[in-house]
Amino acid sequence: MESLLCDEKWVVSPYSVSDCRAHERYEKPDDPEHVCRGGSWFSMTRQECDAALAVCLEKEMAYMPESGYTECVEAKGLVSARARVMQWLIKCRSRLKLSCGTIFLAANYFDRFISICKCQEWKHWIVELVSIACLSVASKFNENLSTLSLREIQVEDLDHSFQPSTIQRMELTLLQMLGWHLSPITAYSYVELLTCNGDFWTSHLHEQFIRKVNDLLLHSLMDINFAEFRPSVIAASAFQFGLDNLFTLSSTVCLTNYIRQIIGQDQREINLMKCRKLMEVRLASERFNAIACGSFSYCPSSPVTVLPGEQIKVNDDHVDLSIFTVQARSYMGITTSKSIS
Repeated sequence: MESLLCDEKWVVSPYSVSDCRAHERYEKPDDPEHVCRGGSWFSMTRQECDAALAVCLEKEMAYMPESGYTECVEAKGLVSARARVMQWLIKCRSRLKLSCGTIFLAANYFDRFISICKCQEWKHWIVELVSIACLSVASKFNENLSTLSLREIQVEDLDHSFQPSTIQRMELTLLQMLGWHLSPITAYSYVELLTCNGDFWTSHLHEQFIRKVNDLLLHSLMDINFAEFRPSVIAASAFQFGLDNLFTLSSTVCLTNYIRQIIGQDQREINLMKCRKLMEVRLASERFNAIACGSFSYCPSSPVTVLPGEQIKVNDDHVDLSIFTVQARSYMGITTSKSIS
């Protein structure tokens, strides 16, 4: 196997802000221009933030699912299955003490994989295997902690259990299908940039605002209709909804300017209106009100959730990934000329 290094340009460190802030405990540092990243402190000026934002806006489309993804998921009958996967990922965040960034990476990997894969028969165990591989790869890439055990990831809320060798095979297939591009621009990337900007810390951006934005973004993962919007548009919509939690005029001005930078020109402002309308509908739903407990931790919805049935063990010799392997080689042949740098 050749070099495992991908050719991506890193906008920020692979470690998310929440990793070094005790998982979503945002605290204002003594020096507002210094932000914890990967266990260390570094200075990020306004100019550096603007430059990083420009790179995010330029590159985000390269990391979105293939065109027509929503229709693809509907045609394959995977709408409910995808929602369950996203719910499982969010539950894993709470259970395994993972950062928001890791969940958004895993969700991005899953959506990109499904949009690329031409498989028409998606059995339930295949969807679960892919979701486990996505979370495993994301946690290895993003978390500033020891690698999670593959058995630990499968502790609950799954109908099937897989041998480590099976998951590792799926991980390699996933990496090949994604072209080894593991640092996507997600909606959460814009939250990280916001919290890295010293101007926002000096303007007393409140912890509750960040928590509300994170909850909105996590909730958006569960609705396939949000997949058609650019990550920047989803982030901007969540920021606008979070403005009600700001208590100072200076904070509102800073955040409004940041949103303007994100939206820019062309069709993004029109899409922002559509995205905000969709977010309003989702916020008004009884389901959101029922599950948005605390910092987006799920309340049990049924006895099945509380008392899950015994998992079905899937042996490695029963898992044929050849269809994915063929497609991975074909897709890699198409994308080698494309550089996501």
